[in-house]
Formats: sequence, structure tokens, C-alpha cells
Amino acid sequence: MSESTTVLDSNLLQKFQAYEREIRVRNYRICAVLAAIFMVLGSSLDFVVYGQQGLVGFFGLRVFSALALLFLWSLLLTRWGMKRNRLVGLCISLPPITSIAWMIYVKEGADSPYYAGLNLVMLGAAILMRWPLTDSIIVVILTLVSYLIACYTHAQIVNVHIFFNNLYFLIVTGVMTTVGTWFYNQIRLSEFILRNDLDINSAELELANARLEDTNQQLRELDEVKNRFFANISHELRTPLTLLIAPIEALINRSEDMSSEEKQDLFSTMQANAMRLLKLINDLLDLVRLESGRAQVRHQRMNLEEFMLGLSNAVKTIVHDKHIHMNTHVERALGLVMADSEKLERICLNLLFNAIKFTAAGGKVDFIASKQEGWLVIEVKDSGMGIPAEQLPHIFNRFWQADTSSQRKFQGIGIGLALVKELAEVQGGSVSVTSEVGKGTVMSVKLPFEQAESELTIQEPEEANQPSSSSGEEWIGELYRRAELFPAITSLHASMRPTETGFGLGKRPKLLIADDEPDMLRFLRSQLSANFDILEAVDGQQAVEKACQFLPDIILSDMMMPEKDGLQVCRELRDRTSTRIIPIVLLTARADERTKIECLAAGASDFLSKPFSMTEVSVRLKNLVESHQYQRELTIQKHQLEAALDQVKETESLLVRNEKLASLGRMSAGLIHEINNPLNYVSQGLQLMKRVTTLLPDEEQPDFADTLKDVQDGVNRVVRIISDLRGFTRVTNETNQVFEIKTVIETAMRFFAHAWKDGVKHSVSIPSDLNVKGDSNHFVQVIINLVQNALDAMSTKKYAEGESPFIGITAESHEI
Repeated sequence: MSESTTVLDSNLLQKFQAYEREIRVRNYRICAVLAAIFMVLGSSLDFVVYGQQGLVGFFGLRVFSALALLFLWSLLLTRWGMKRNRLVGLCISLPPITSIAWMIYVKEGADSPYYAGLNLVMLGAAILMRWPLTDSIIVVILTLVSYLIACYTHAQIVNVHIFFNNLYFLIVTGVMTTVGTWFYNQIRLSEFILRNDLDINSAELELANARLEDTNQQLRELDEVKNRFFANISHELRTPLTLLIAPIEALINRSEDMSSEEKQDLFSTMQANAMRLLKLINDLLDLVRLESGRAQVRHQRMNLEEFMLGLSNAVKTIVHDKHIHMNTHVERALGLVMADSEKLERICLNLLFNAIKFTAAGGKVDFIASKQEGWLVIEVKDSGMGIPAEQLPHIFNRFWQADTSSQRKFQGIGIGLALVKELAEVQGGSVSVTSEVGKGTVMSVKLPFEQAESELTIQEPEEANQPSSSSGEEWIGELYRRAELFPAITSLHASMRPTETGFGLGKRPKLLIADDEPDMLRFLRSQLSANFDILEAVDGQQAVEKACQFLPDIILSDMMMPEKDGLQVCRELRDRTSTRIIPIVLLTARADERTKIECLAAGASDFLSKPFSMTEVSVRLKNLVESHQYQRELTIQKHQLEAALDQVKETESLLVRNEKLASLGRMSAGLIHEINNPLNYVSQGLQLMKRVTTLLPDEEQPDFADTLKDVQDGVNRVVRIISDLRGFTRVTNETNQVFEIKTVIETAMRFFAHAWKDGVKHSVSIPSDLNVKGDSNHFVQVIINLVQNALDAMSTKKYAEGESPFIGITAESHEI
């Protein structure tokens, strides 16, 4: 057995003993209580076997044994007893053994039937007490010795057969107890080992599951990192590719129609994006070389001050463009040093460009070189936005970016600082960072310092005059250096949000182009301005604002932009009523199925993957604009038709109402004719009745005269109403008739005599000399309609106590 296995078995045995100890102590307590109970109850056996003498003779012994057992039980409740539980357990067997042996000695000796009690003690050792094998053997030996002592000290053994019989059964019981204890302990040990193995396996399984979950989580995180990396790398590669392929296509198709300035602009765009693409590829290849260990360090003599001033001069244009103050300082004591100038240049340029990118206009960048304790320390300090403390441990990780969303303000794939770290470490150095949010960042690179000799090696003339065999390599190296010096930083002028004044006065369709890449924005504007009036937006927020302000005919937007990405722009514009129908075309660096579904779900009308063909872009924009214009024209026509339909319905309603009034007039004319004849008869009858008034008695004449007066007033009132109604129903075209307005209004008010009787108060305050020109009948109709509307409105209102409905009509003359 090996040492490790022995240690493992020893540890396992200790664990088993600790496990058994708890169970054994519990069983000791139970057996002590049971033994005490049965010792006392055994008095019944004494009475049956030996009568009153046996009961009295052994009762005190049994009580004493029970008390001793209870005392041992109480010891197991103490710390002292727990610590010495095996000794206490052995002592629990002594009161029953000694008591039974004493009973055997006092009574029949070898012939006593109480030997069976000793068998119970040994069986208890095997079944209940869970004694270890050693303790069980001790109990068996104590039992047999106690029995032999009791038998031999009682008297001479008379019946050898009974003695041998009893002794035989005691020995057999003892042997079976000992062997059973051994087997029982082995079984318990095996069960414990199996249980322990099961627990270990369960723990290992849980640990494996936890590790598997961690692995799955890591795989998910790696998958997310991979997706972000491919999304970023696709954008960073496809954008410059687009600005290479599309200008080439434009030059091929429209070279003859272009001016020299337009061609030069396209060439500049192609060159800048080719350099950008070359720099990105070189950075990726350098990371691969550094990881594989194939990167070589080539130390050479260099003047560090001239080197750093040259780098400062190389970035001077960018610094001035962003209005940043830059300070370069090199300790005089450094002088000539031995270093890998190519790798040091890449380190410094990455740090400088990084500092300039994250420093706002008016900020400061310090470029410092010093010697500290045998190290060459190069520091780049900036007064930029700073880095949060929780992000500092990750900034040198490959492909890590603080902002991984599609709305991030600063482009890149997260390899610049990782490359700095790798280049520093391959030279035996290190890189560190300290930063505070809102106050700036300090990047420090430590490299082993090696002073160079001051003497310069003079090149032999013949070697200097020899033709270079590596002119191609020198050209490539110079190209790589130009690419390294190419700044992947948007100029301050290009990043400014463009504004338009007096836009949209032309008849051409309006196109809003939203892209945070200045080169892409400039190229798209130059290629599409011949057919569209161009609006520009440099981020998603400005795209939404300009779309709502100018309502363009179509929008061409990049997918990844600061503030709001293309998907969010689509959603917001689709949620607004004014911009809901504007077609939106998205430009994306990813053309997978998921991206297509996301674009369409966000409300995009169409999308194009980079690199794209400008011919295809122009055709798609043209088709979408025409469709949008047709849709807008249909919408306008729909509104016009709806307005015309409402007017037709209103005219129809007016015609129906006029027809009803005309019918009412005709009916009223017929009624008036029929009523006039009876009224004439009534008037004639009243005249006759007035003449016969004198024939009545004197006391009846006043009442009769009053009655006739009331009837005459009623008839006169009916005559006036009929006269007014005849004028109301008469259709005239006397629009130039001059009439007194007060008289006409009083005529109209007589139609509402029932309302005045019901408590509606009214007043007419109109000058008597106020005349108007028009059709008096139409004017009566107007007043009747107005008064009726007022009565209808007052009928639904609840009036307080003492308040009553009131209608007042006033009129004044005003000069026009």
C-alpha cells in the first residue's frame, strides 16, 4: 500500500471512529436507562423463583445497580464522559454482571438459572451497545470470569453436568458475540466507506457540474466576446473596404464626367482607407507573431530625444486640429540608448493616438522619457475623460473595449493597448496605467535601460556605394511606417454636427445621410448629391432630430453610430406620426440572418451590407423615394376625397332641411287659407255680439263685454300669427329689401309664446331706427333657429332657487 493510500485509510478510519462515537454514545445512554429499568423489574423474577426471601434479599442490590447505571448515564451527558465514552461504556456492563454474579453466588451457584442473565449482557454488547471488538472481548471475558468466580466460591460443584451446560452456553454466546461484533463493525465500516465514497462522488459530481457551469459560462462569455469581435472587426474592415471599392467603381463608371477635383478627392479617400486597413492588418499580424514567439528584438543605437521629438512632430497636425496642447520632455542624461526603434515607435504612437483620441479640445498631453532605477520609463499623460477603476484591470486585454454597444462614440477593435503590452513584455519591460475619471490618465512603459556607446560606426565607402538589394523591402517598410503614422482619429471639424439653413427649397427629393465616419459621409454626399438634396447627421440622435425637423423623403443610415444606433433610429422614427412612413435604408457591416431580421423588425425599409455598390444604392434609393412619393400623393388625395365627401354630406343635409322647410311652408300656406275663412266668421260674429250687448241686463253687460274683448284679442293674435307665418313661408328673392330689424325680431319672438308662458324670461333691446338690407323671411328663420337652440340648451340646465332661464337679444350698428 502506498503512502498516500495509507494516509487516506487513516483519515477515513478517523472519520469512521468519529461517526461511530456519536452513535455509540447515544446507544450507551439508551442501554444504561434500559438496564436500570430491567434491573428493578427483575425483582418480579426474584419473587417468582425464590419467593419473599428472594424479593427482599435482592431488591436492594437491584436498586443499587440501577442507581449506578443512572449515574453512568448522567456522566455521558458531560464533556468528561463524552471524552471517555469507551470507559464509561465498559462500566455500564459492570453493574448487571456483578449483580447477577452475586445472585448466582448467594443462591445455587452453578445450578442457578440466573446464568441466563449473563447471556443477555453479552448479547446486549453485540446488538445494542455497538462496542468495538476490543471492548466486546473485554465484556465477554468479564462475564465468564464473574460466572466462574461465583460458581467456585459458592461451594463445591455438585452437578457437573449443569455447570458444564451453563458454561458451554455462556462460552458459545461469548464467541458469537465477539464474532458478531467483528462482522457488525466490518459491515458498518463498509457502509461508511460506501457512504463516504458516495458523498465524495456527489461532491465531485457537484464540483464537476460547477466546473461545467463555469466552463459553459466561460464559453458563453467567449462566444459573446467572439461575436463582439467579429462585429467590430467586420465594421473596421468593411468600412475601409467600402471606401476603396465604391470609389473605384465610381471612377470606372463615371471617370469621364468627373472633374479633376472630384477624382483627387476619391483618390485621397482611397489612400486614407487603404492605410487604415493596412494598419489594422499589421496590428493583427503583430499580435499573432508575439503570441507565437516569432517576434525578434533588434536593438540598435538611437538618440532618444530626436526620436521622441520626431514622433511629436508626426502627430502635430492631429494635435493642432483638436486644439490640444502637447509637451515633449526627455531627460538630458539619457543620451544615446540601445533599443528596438521599430517596436518603441509603435508603442509610443499607440499611446499618443490613444491619449489624443480621448482628450477633448483644449486639453493637454505630456510625452515624457526618463531613467528610473535602471529602467527607461516613457510616460504619456493626458487630461482626458479618464478610466473608471473597475475597467483598469481589463484595458490591456485583447479585443476588450469599455463600450461594446453599437452606440459607442469611439471606434476600434481593442488591440492597440494589448499590442503595447505585448511589445513591452517581449523587450523585457512592462506597461502600467493610473487614471481618475474626469482628471486624465497616465500610461507608463518600463523598458530595460541600456546606454549606447557614443562613437558612431562609419560605413565603408564601397558598401555605401553598393546598390541596395532590398529596395523592395525598404519600400514595404516605409509603407508600413506611413500606415502606422496614419491617425485613426476623426478630426474635430469632421466630428462637428452639421447644420442646414434654407434647406429644402429645391424640387429634388430630400435625402438624410447619417454616418459617424467622415470619409463615408463625404463620399456618399458626393455620389448622391446629383439626384438628391442632401442632409447630414454624424450620430443617431442628430439623425432623429433632423428627420423630425425636415421630414426628408428617404433616410440612409449606418448601423453602428454614437448616441443611437441605426436600429434605435428606426424604432423612434416609426413611433412618430410625422416620420412613420419615411423609408429608411440601413448600411451594416454584418449580413447574417439575425442582423437582417433585426433590421426589418426595427422598421427598416431596406438594408445594404458593406462593401456595397453605389449603383445598387442609387437604384434602391430611387425606387424607395418614388414609392414614398406615390404613397404621399395617395395620402393627400385620400384626405381631399374625405374632405369633399364631408362637404357633400353637409350640402345634402342642408338640401334636405331646406326641402323640409319648403314642404312646411306649402303645408302652412294651405292651413292659413283654411283658417282665414273661420276667422272671418268669428270676427263677423263678434261684431254682431257686440251690438246685442245692450240687450242684456245691466249687471251682466260688463262680464259679457270682457269675454268678448278676450275673444277678440285671441282672434287678433291668431290673425297676427297667420300673417307672420304667411310671410315666413313665402319664398322670395328680395335680398336687397330694407326692413326694420326690431319689427322682424318681435315677429319671430311671437312663435315662442308658449315658452314665455312657461316661465322663460326674455328681452329685446334693439333701437327702433335700426334697419338692415336683406330678405326679412330668411332673417326670421335665422332668429327662430337661434332662439330654439337657446331654449333647447336651457332645458337641460338645473337652475337654483330664485333663478330662471333668460334669453336676451341685442343689436348694434358698426361701420365696415
